[in-house]
Amino acid sequence: MIKFISNIVSVLLTTEFVLGNFANGLIALVNCNDWIKRPKISLADGILTALAFCRIVMLWAMLINWYVIVYNPTLYNSKVKIIVHVAWTVSNHFSNWLATSLSIFYLLKIANFSSLIFLHLKWRVKSVVLMMMLGTSLFLFSQVALLSIDEALQTNEYEGNTTQKTKLRDILHLLNVSLFTLTNFTPFTMSLTSFLLLIFSLCKHLRKMQLSGKGSQDPSTKVHIKVMQTVISFLFLFAIYILALILSVWNSNELQKEPVRMLYDVLLIMYPSIHSCILIWGNRKLTQAFLSFLWQPRCWLKERK
Repeated sequence: MIKFISNIVSVLLTTEFVLGNFANGLIALVNCNDWIKRPKISLADGILTALAFCRIVMLWAMLINWYVIVYNPTLYNSKVKIIVHVAWTVSNHFSNWLATSLSIFYLLKIANFSSLIFLHLKWRVKSVVLMMMLGTSLFLFSQVALLSIDEALQTNEYEGNTTQKTKLRDILHLLNVSLFTLTNFTPFTMSLTSFLLLIFSLCKHLRKMQLSGKGSQDPSTKVHIKVMQTVISFLFLFAIYILALILSVWNSNELQKEPVRMLYDVLLIMYPSIHSCILIWGNRKLTQAFLSFLWQPRCWLKERK
């Protein structure tokens, strides 16, 4: 029964993997093509391109981890395990923070607040995104170092007192898990805050339009609503992803049960795959590129006939 379920989950994971690689590959290809044609690329397109490349790496790491554990666990030695985990940790970190920086970018570009701090950040949105990515890299270096030491202690035998080794491993594991939780929960909190500020900005804008008698169908309102639809879809998937991550880390004993591990894997790979599809839907240039891609086989078949 477990074997049958694992095969079904493998098909589902492979489908999500192919969908995610297609969506992220399309985003990267379209934006890189524009970059070649034009020397400058917008900040939003730059974030989307970097996000797409990070998610491709993350999807490959997640799929390799799944197939090696389920179908060929003998290949999962200490070196392979550390390489896969570090690749996933790095790509996961930048994926989360790039998606968060995209939410902050939408907030600074679309929302209207009279606060001097907000206006200062709005005028320097590129510097805000850059400093945020550089600043959070310090957490990444600490996390990778702790992860490597933790994995090494768990997979290798050391000479010395066994009790001391166990205590050291437990302390390092606790530090690793705590830092992992903090570095994943923080970007979600910032994305949620950006969404709430967007709602507040929209309500303020609608109240202003009603008082002026202009109605609620002006371009600014439509942009607000379009961005909020994209952000709320992202937050829903991000919340599922973060919850699955935190539960899988703090309940590592439960991962020994195959059905539980399968559920976590399906939930984890769903986020980088489906959210990229939502980004395509919310971007006119990417939507046109996707429709053009779908139209090509039809034109090719007509020419053959």
